[in-house]
Amino acid sequence: MRSLIYTSIACFLFPFFLYGQNGHELVFPDSVGWTNLYEGRLISFQLKAMPGNQHVVFSLLDNELPGIQFDSIGNFSWTPSYDLVNRIELKKEFPVIFHGFWADGSRVRKTVVFTIHHVNRPPQVEELPVFYVKQSVRNTYQIGNEYVADPDGDPIVFKAIPSQMPEGFMLNSQGQVSWTPSRNQFNALKTNPATIEFIVQDQPDKAETKGRFRVAQTQLDLPPEILIVPGDSSFTVKEDETLNLKLYLSDPNGDDNIKNAGFIASDTRVPATSLKENTPLQYEFTWQPGYEFVEDTQKRLSFELIFFALDKSNNRTQRKINITVVDAENIVLKDGLQYQKYRANMAAAAELLQTLDQNQKQLNVDYKKAKKGKKNRSLMNASLGAVTGLSPTLLETDQSKVVSTVGGTTVLTLNTLEATQVIGKSKDEIMDRIKINVDIRNRVQSAGDEFSRKYAIKTARRGLEFEKDIDKLRMVLNDQRLVLLELDAYRKNAQPLSNKELKRNFPDFTEEN
Repeated sequence: MRSLIYTSIACFLFPFFLYGQNGHELVFPDSVGWTNLYEGRLISFQLKAMPGNQHVVFSLLDNELPGIQFDSIGNFSWTPSYDLVNRIELKKEFPVIFHGFWADGSRVRKTVVFTIHHVNRPPQVEELPVFYVKQSVRNTYQIGNEYVADPDGDPIVFKAIPSQMPEGFMLNSQGQVSWTPSRNQFNALKTNPATIEFIVQDQPDKAETKGRFRVAQTQLDLPPEILIVPGDSSFTVKEDETLNLKLYLSDPNGDDNIKNAGFIASDTRVPATSLKENTPLQYEFTWQPGYEFVEDTQKRLSFELIFFALDKSNNRTQRKINITVVDAENIVLKDGLQYQKYRANMAAAAELLQTLDQNQKQLNVDYKKAKKGKKNRSLMNASLGAVTGLSPTLLETDQSKVVSTVGGTTVLTLNTLEATQVIGKSKDEIMDRIKINVDIRNRVQSAGDEFSRKYAIKTARRGLEFEKDIDKLRMVLNDQRLVLLELDAYRKNAQPLSNKELKRNFPDFTEEN
């Protein structure tokens, strides 16, 4: 980078003569490169004339260059301005015509070509306006061209000084500042506004200038701000769904400036208790419409919900959302009805198991009795032995009636017969019933276990397959072979079976309804 030190060039007269008529001449400095000048640097010398014993008047002819000072006795001074050579040309030549006029009428002219070199200057930064920030929001600030510029028209870039930047403070190369001050940072600005320093650098010479600006709290009394999460403006829920919204409050003038928050619903059935305050800056809205919210004749119902927040100056801000409630099937009621079906069929299966168990015991007793029939059951076989006579007999009460009587002796014999073939139930028949009883019980137990296990969870009972499986279970419970067991069709339990008894018969039975 070229030096910006401005110095005066003292030029001394040496024998450098420009001869004119009759030996008249102009004497210029003869130092090497004395005509190479730089913008902003002063050059000065005194023009002499030969012979020196005559009065000479000096002047410049057709001079249009600004800033040149040259008097009649030859004192020359000039500080080339910075606009003579641009940053692209870098150097430029300017001719200057010197003229000497002697008392005897002699004249001498000389053209001196000065080469002016461009000198780069650093950017200039004026006093910047204050950067007023709000709390907990992204604040932006553009360092404008009206305050920062390069006198040579060079491109400029902005550079941050990390040690000067608060946490989260950002400055990009185009001079845009962004900052979201935290609550503590914002409160600190109230008593101690920050001063931020930065660097402006031109290109390509990279001359630098340091600038600064102040950061302070906003002086405006602004209303609070509401952030709703999720951030949609329209929500659609079913009657059995829960709408959950989180509200985050902030105030550009400081969070301690917030007074309260609330909501107004166009449908008065939304209770005020749906909005709960977790902290002074955080609220939560939780609401479930319920199955009675939308009438049966409607399919959906829409209404507006307006959330608002107030600060201590009663500045108000609000956010409006639209809620649409869609009619839904009453799952709670349906689950209750389905559970009643589930339990009723489990109870029917359990009662049938108890009946079959009792019948099994009775058949076992009958079977034991049938096996002992040869010892305990005999038949008396009576036959006529010798008969001595047969004569009529008159009854005393009625002389008109005559009956025959047998007289003499009779022979009585006892013969042992197979009891099971003549008196009581057959042993084989009882065994067949036992087999039927056991087979039906196994089928009922298996079907009941499968049904109780498959539909132990209420969500499983919501499908169409539930009704089909009920029909399959009822077919097992209504086994046609039950008539062969001669069970009492009108027998009922004195008390309904409890859940504990149902669980004893079917371990997978559940009480979840």
